[in-house]
Amino acid sequence: MAGLATAATALAATLLAACGSPPGEQDGRLKVVAALYPLQFVAERVGGDRVAVTSLAPPGAEPHDLELKPSQIASIADADLVIYLPGFQPEVDAVVDLEGAGKALDAGAEVNLGASGSDHGTTDHGADQHGVDDHGGVDPHFWLDPTRLAVLAEGLAGRLSELDPDGATGYRERAADLRASLEALDREYAERLKTCARREIVASHAAFGHLAQRYHLEQIAISGRAPEGEPTPAQVAAVVTAARDHGATTIFFETLVSPDVAEAIAREVGAETAVLDPVEGPPAAGEGDYFAVMRANLAALTTALGCQ
Repeated sequence: MAGLATAATALAATLLAACGSPPGEQDGRLKVVAALYPLQFVAERVGGDRVAVTSLAPPGAEPHDLELKPSQIASIADADLVIYLPGFQPEVDAVVDLEGAGKALDAGAEVNLGASGSDHGTTDHGADQHGVDDHGGVDPHFWLDPTRLAVLAEGLAGRLSELDPDGATGYRERAADLRASLEALDREYAERLKTCARREIVASHAAFGHLAQRYHLEQIAISGRAPEGEPTPAQVAAVVTAARDHGATTIFFETLVSPDVAEAIAREVGAETAVLDPVEGPPAAGEGDYFAVMRANLAALTTALGCQ
């Protein structure tokens, strides 16, 4: 981290000396940098045509492992606003600390993530005995609860209104429209997951705590919240036992992470595998947006859990 900080300092200083333009100078729009897809989605929906949103997370890449390019460091240095989630992407944290003072929006603080009870209903076989792992026991994937993403939208509208008072009415109206759509999605989830044969989600990593808590499900995680973490044989055995005990018919894995362990557990318990997307990275071309992925997740859950 020290090496990254030194390199970022030198690079950013050079970039700022060469091209440090005032806010919105190029085309009148606010320049907003979003560290990962859900934050990008909200920024685009709330900002509308008054903001130019740059995403740091490319399609098909694991955002936890993001390594910033010089052009991305430059975009952070030149932004009017940077939306990020501290602890989720260490390189982003380091550059924001150096170049984002006064223009960063902490998404976790906006949704009060530190006070979250998102470990409720979670059996995390990839964490230690106290359920504390790489994120200090707090599940960062708050956007899997649509109502919490709506809170971020309203906070972002307020911040954009401070930067661009002339656009304040539009920001707040778009945030309200997004809230209405997210609350409709929340009602869909609640209704379709209300009556199910099973309520346990067996997933490749512990990304679904907020979803499980919101809809009264239980997450049984193969590994901790870092998707690249390898579970021990004892952890795999514990998940196999739990899956059998609960009659699980589906073991979920993610599109950006190897399905090998999930497939091995599925073979062991006689279950199928399916994708459950934590919506960390942008959807592939033609696969829609946040709402499309969340509805695909809902369809996968209702099938796996035997919901009526």
